[in-house]
Amino acid sequence: MRRGFAFVDTKDGPVSWFGVNFWSAAGGPRMWTRYDPELVRAELAVLREHGLTLTRSFFFWPDFMPEPDRIDESCAAAYADFLNAHVETGMRTIPTFLVGHMSGENFDPPWRGGRDLYRDVWLLDRQSWFIEQLTARYADHPAVAGWLISNEMPIYGEPADRESVTAWAGLMVRSVRAGGGTQPVSIGDGAWGAEVTGTDNGFSVRDLASLTDFLGPHVYRMEDDRGRQHFGAAFICELTTTLGSPVVLEEFGLSSDFASDEHAAVYYRQVLHNSLLAGSTGWMAWNNTDFDELAGQDPYRHHPFELHFGLTTSRREPKPQLREMARFSETLAAIDVLGCEREAARAAMIVPEHMEGDIPISDGDDARFAFSTLRQAYTSAKLADLPIGLCRERDGIAEDCSLYLLPSAKQLTAPSTGRLEELAAAGATVYLSYCHGTGSFQRGPWIAGLDRIFGVKHQLWYGQVDPIERDEVELTFRADFGCLAAGTKLSLPVAGNRHSRARLPVRATEAEIVAVDQDGEPAVLRNRVGFGWTVLCTYPIEHMADWTPGANPDAAVGLYDALAEFAGVRRSVRVADPAVSADVLRHRDGRRFVFLTSQSPEPLRVTPEVPAGELTGLDDEKPVNTLELPPYEVRVLRISGFDAA
Repeated sequence: MRRGFAFVDTKDGPVSWFGVNFWSAAGGPRMWTRYDPELVRAELAVLREHGLTLTRSFFFWPDFMPEPDRIDESCAAAYADFLNAHVETGMRTIPTFLVGHMSGENFDPPWRGGRDLYRDVWLLDRQSWFIEQLTARYADHPAVAGWLISNEMPIYGEPADRESVTAWAGLMVRSVRAGGGTQPVSIGDGAWGAEVTGTDNGFSVRDLASLTDFLGPHVYRMEDDRGRQHFGAAFICELTTTLGSPVVLEEFGLSSDFASDEHAAVYYRQVLHNSLLAGSTGWMAWNNTDFDELAGQDPYRHHPFELHFGLTTSRREPKPQLREMARFSETLAAIDVLGCEREAARAAMIVPEHMEGDIPISDGDDARFAFSTLRQAYTSAKLADLPIGLCRERDGIAEDCSLYLLPSAKQLTAPSTGRLEELAAAGATVYLSYCHGTGSFQRGPWIAGLDRIFGVKHQLWYGQVDPIERDEVELTFRADFGCLAAGTKLSLPVAGNRHSRARLPVRATEAEIVAVDQDGEPAVLRNRVGFGWTVLCTYPIEHMADWTPGANPDAAVGLYDALAEFAGVRRSVRVADPAVSADVLRHRDGRRFVFLTSQSPEPLRVTPEVPAGELTGLDDEKPVNTLELPPYEVRVLRISGFDAA
């Protein structure tokens, strides 16, 4: 299965954007009425010195459009100088039009009067006019790299119905084109729609993908597990790539008030590398500078942590986050990222159609449950070094994988269940771990033919669950399974609510019991289907790990590793230590780059397994057999030798 790795296309060819969201320390959102051209040039110079080539900039709407039919000329002149400063510095920028929301507050133009941004005809006309006018002024400037319609419009305009939002977005994009803007355009909504988050806000990422040239996730996740934190942005990017558009990580970052300098650098390092491996081809950190001089100005007055999201201090001193950006910029150049692509996925994780947010008579909890469970399962799959791709059920099940994963799955459409059975019969391995879900709506299997496909007879009672009474479950393998030898034990922390903290009671009919729990009840079963296999886990291991703080690396890492071997999934690189992930990018000239990423707080010594070829340094041919990985470090190496895959 091909994993999305698309670059934003421009008239000069594909690009990989690398930069930062920009407000000057003199004013923040009010910088245009306090414009300091010398300071702006100094701020840009520091960014450029550290390898950044792009900013995202903002037309602060209350200042740029003080009246419904007037552009403020002093702000417009300041922005023109801002563009010139980019050219002087060797940078470009992406202007953002409808900037009403910023850093914890919504700022209206004084004339809006509470009108609906999506449905009020007069206000639609005023937004369109504003966008067309500013596009016409700046479209031919060499500093303009692209356009963004808004800044987090789901917060500023609030969620709305999908039809109105999509119509609004289409009108705004056409306004850019009417103003002569030929550069790539996107919405700036954060990619927070149901297809990516499981929560329907009206901003369908699928609909918006059809209107725009790239999709731009904004990711500021708070987690109770470091592995989930480090792979969180990558998972969002991976989900977004499945919709077929180039993905630019449009906003990510952290406040120095929330993390020490050392830990902030780790977060940047992990997010940058993991999101690249997840298909992102552009990055814009939030944001360029701290704002200590603006402590009395809203929104910083009431959201004081927003003062310190900068890559530099307010005195333009580089913070560790900026040094990580510089290091990543060097990596992108060393691998020639525009010539790279991801390895084809040999394992597919199914994204259920119920997560799309528009299944009739269904429970919204189920969509959010699917997102949360998939996020944890993705983390486990990465730590198991699986060449994993996300496969959206709505778009059809990919036919060219050896392994299909349905982690803690409550729901699947009937046609997809049948298709997976066919794929198993043709030689694939299909894995399902069962979960009742976290809600009470139609609690039970929404998986047609479960008994037949997995060679079991379930023993459920109507409307009831079989609760797990222990705080930990131990699975003991009766038979060899992949790389798990008979006698191996896997320990699972038990978690969930009164609906989901439950197992699936079964009797084996055709299936072989591979592992049992402490009570001797079937826990993992495999069933021969044609030329392939189905594998059933009766415990919701991914869901329970998702609800457990500090769970990773969890038991699913070992199980997924075994499933990969059992299914014959070929991995270019494998590291036995579950705290290290291994992934590969391929260059069109034949080079293969290996990324080894540690999730360990302690130094590790690892010996990667490379079935075809050998590891060498990135810039030399010296063999690398065993290497030291400092805590949370990322090492980039090469695989020498020919690989026909």
